[in-house]
Amino acid sequence: MAVVGAGPAGLALALLAARRLPHAQVCVFDTRSAEQDVSADPRTLALSLGSVQLLRRLQAWDDSAAQPITAVHVSQAPPSGVLWPGAAPEVWLRASDERVEMLGAVLSYGALVAPLQRLWQERCAAEPTRLSARWGTPVTGLKDLGRSVEVDAAIVETFDLAVVAEGGVFAEQARKALVHDYGQTAWVGQVTLEGGTQGLAIERFTGNGPLALLPLPSLDTQASAANRRRAALVWCVASNDDPVEPLADSQRIALINALLPEPAGRVVDLAPLKRFALGLNAEATLVQGRTVRIGNAAQTLHPVAGQGLNLGLRDAYALVDALLDAPSLPSALRRIEWARAPDRWAMIATTDFLARSFTWRWPGLGLLRGSALALLNAARPAKSVLARQMMFGRR
Repeated sequence: MAVVGAGPAGLALALLAARRLPHAQVCVFDTRSAEQDVSADPRTLALSLGSVQLLRRLQAWDDSAAQPITAVHVSQAPPSGVLWPGAAPEVWLRASDERVEMLGAVLSYGALVAPLQRLWQERCAAEPTRLSARWGTPVTGLKDLGRSVEVDAAIVETFDLAVVAEGGVFAEQARKALVHDYGQTAWVGQVTLEGGTQGLAIERFTGNGPLALLPLPSLDTQASAANRRRAALVWCVASNDDPVEPLADSQRIALINALLPEPAGRVVDLAPLKRFALGLNAEATLVQGRTVRIGNAAQTLHPVAGQGLNLGLRDAYALVDALLDAPSLPSALRRIEWARAPDRWAMIATTDFLARSFTWRWPGLGLLRGSALALLNAARPAKSVLARQMMFGRR
């Protein structure tokens, strides 16, 4: 097996295959060098409880490097219209209601990838004839040969199976079978909050798009004592009428505070923001010949649900499961396609619908969305189903 891409999904797949498929030879390819320190990469990752459990089984999880998500608050910003008495345009999901320790967790890219890479290097050193890594070696081409796949990476080698786990961002990707540019920009960065609750994740639906806050681990004990906490910001707005770009930081802080619900607390500081174009870019099928695509290589989604990496980790687990149980490689590939379809297409459809809905300017849309949230919040069984799907995917 050739694994193209040593990000979280690719390394998790390689480690799973090394552990559960003892006769498989696995080679990981990546463009970065083995000496490159990835631990300082500050990009924020949101993981579901199912992903955390998988990483714990791989012994690649450090509780001290992550901030558990103990509650999620989803709400509609005004004007949402007038709901029935006692109803609010919001839904609360709490770990305590589901009797779990957390709904998920947030950590930096470096805090996740560095231990995964260290574990893979240790496995390669322990079993050099079976497991290997080609650092600093970009894969420039894959050629299906029917019963094998040719991997072009400095030299040409043949494998029974190639798994592409290199993701990238929407603007830089080659276009796949299903493509839609949402005409939206995501501004991302970190904020400092005063008040609110540690471990609370916020999803706020605004007229321009969703605004999300993901709780980050506290780095400053004095700040924690003063009820200040860090959070990752994902702020989605229309690209052709961007209200964020012309603003100074003080104005951005004021606008964020005007949009946030009361449970979020108040933003008192804002780190420099970066922006990314948002779109859907998905393959119609995970399997093409002897090549399988997982994670962002298979589907790049709008961040409204924060499920991109979780999908990739579930792809990796299901692929190894299929390879373990199926009588042959072709039957395993057929099995993985069918096994992942419900979870994959449900998430693609959900995120696509939500992302497109922010471009609609229908009268009463805010009222409709707010009413749906209020109804969901009142329907405990339906709310629990949603929470379980966020934690573990569609099963």
